[in-house]
Amino acid sequence: MLVNRKVQTLDEFTIQQMRDFPNATGELANLLRDIGLAAKRINVEVNKAGLVDILGEAGQVNVQGEDVKKLDIYSNNQLMGVLKHGISCAGIASEEIDDFIAFNDPVSNQSKYVCMFDPLDGSGNIDVNVSIGTIFGVYRRVTPIGTPVTKEDFLQQGKKQIAAGYIVYGSSTMLVYATRRGVNGFTLDPSIGEFTMSHPSIQIPEFGQTYSVNHGNFFKYPKAVQQYITHCQKKEASNGGPYTQRYLGCMVADVHRCLIKGGIFMYPGTTNKPEGKLRLMYECNPFAFIVEVAGGTASNGKDRILDIEPNSLHQRSPIFIGSKGMMAELHEFINKGVE
Repeated sequence: MLVNRKVQTLDEFTIQQMRDFPNATGELANLLRDIGLAAKRINVEVNKAGLVDILGEAGQVNVQGEDVKKLDIYSNNQLMGVLKHGISCAGIASEEIDDFIAFNDPVSNQSKYVCMFDPLDGSGNIDVNVSIGTIFGVYRRVTPIGTPVTKEDFLQQGKKQIAAGYIVYGSSTMLVYATRRGVNGFTLDPSIGEFTMSHPSIQIPEFGQTYSVNHGNFFKYPKAVQQYITHCQKKEASNGGPYTQRYLGCMVADVHRCLIKGGIFMYPGTTNKPEGKLRLMYECNPFAFIVEVAGGTASNGKDRILDIEPNSLHQRSPIFIGSKGMMAELHEFINKGVE
């Protein structure tokens, strides 16, 4: 069988990146490959979820007070397992776990990095076979190497992330990750079981044709956000018509569309939940890092997401994220002071 050497796998790409830095230890590359391994395992279960007993509720409630799906538990265990048994992660924090977990062993304590993740975003879509995803952010620890990590290593501003990424489980399975050098996407090739380069050097278009928001909460949003949504419904897009609303109830899928095609994703605070619903550390910070590296913008309506000083592992935040031109339009409405 002929091998197409034009196809570059995730492992080959991370190794090539290391060669550009003679002093690189390879620790981050190993960590990313571990996440890729967990993603492949999760993908297998996602693809056969209707055939085995991992659909539906698990009878538990997570730290957010939400019903836990069985695939959430499986995904969380896979990510935690590969990172704990690897050599490149000193500890993790997960949306599904109350507190952080330090991998307190001699090898893990020597690692420079900690990882935070949402193991299965959009889990409400599991039972209806709609796209779901995994989100992760990687930080350099601030406590001394050789000691167990502490909460201080996790409660860092998003701008201090070393890398961030997501996996979308859809019509194909795709892993996208960003470092400060750029954003690259890899699609899982089931014939060889490897993530292969499919979207190199991703740049988000300045404008798109779609906006993503839960329109059902329209009258609970701030007046400025309501006015911007109305503006989107009337706005002439580049195709000669108004912007189109697209909303899947999965941040990974909705922001992925914005990243590839341009657009804006909004999850504002509401009158009953002014702090918003999405988690700063597990969802907002990773995506803000990815989109900013790709040339977009992310804010909570007032402040840059990546500048927010976190005060808890499960802190929530409103988020507006996407194409720079569309985000500028949104902020014009917000800055008018309409409340």
